[in-house]
Amino acid sequence: MEQVFNIYCDESCHLEHDHHNIMIIGAIWCPIEKTPEINEQIRDIKRRHNMNMSPEFEIKWSKVSASKKQLYLDVMEYFFQNNALHFRGLVVTDKDKLNHTFYSQTHDDWYYKMFFHLLNAIIEPPNKYRIYLDYKDSRGSEKIDKLKEVLENAKYDFSRTMIEKIQLVRSNEVELMQLADLLIGAISYVNRDLSGNSGKEELISKMRKQSGYSLTISTLLRESKVNLFFWNPNEDNK
Repeated sequence: MEQVFNIYCDESCHLEHDHHNIMIIGAIWCPIEKTPEINEQIRDIKRRHNMNMSPEFEIKWSKVSASKKQLYLDVMEYFFQNNALHFRGLVVTDKDKLNHTFYSQTHDDWYYKMFFHLLNAIIEPPNKYRIYLDYKDSRGSEKIDKLKEVLENAKYDFSRTMIEKIQLVRSNEVELMQLADLLIGAISYVNRDLSGNSGKEELISKMRKQSGYSLTISTLLRESKVNLFFWNPNEDNK
């Protein structure tokens, strides 16, 4: 049966010269009819922890601390208990080995190629999709139309009906985008070999236990709850 899904995408360490050798992009997806309920239930978790007094308060990996640990543990638990929610992450290793000149591309071009690899494994006909990317700057809108076209061509969707839209949104307005940030942050922390934040380390331990994965290697392609793919620059990757 045909379904319509919302996909929410975010990233970590995506800039070309940010001195990070790892980049992670990721996507949360769920059936469109479940979206209002899920966003509201995440807001309920915030309210239970007295963190919804300001509309500007975002669930963000950068805000995880020992004092707010239980809020984030509850959000993580909610993700794993809700069968409508799924996550896929693409981890780029050895970012300093990228050779954009060899492939006649900019870093921005390559960035959207990575989003193609992320999303192409999620999108399946005959379902339809609405894709939301975190707003970074005004230049993003120049690339998303091309991303839509390439995804449609890859699925032989020449009627242009499978991807209903790709849109930039602001994460503070969408709880599901914030959830994507949390999961991506955990994977980034592990793969950058960071330590010293007990709240973050407990969240990672929970994610590892609930998913059954180390978060440091690729999962099976058809893993549906926490799906990871590790991409390393070499002559065969474009």
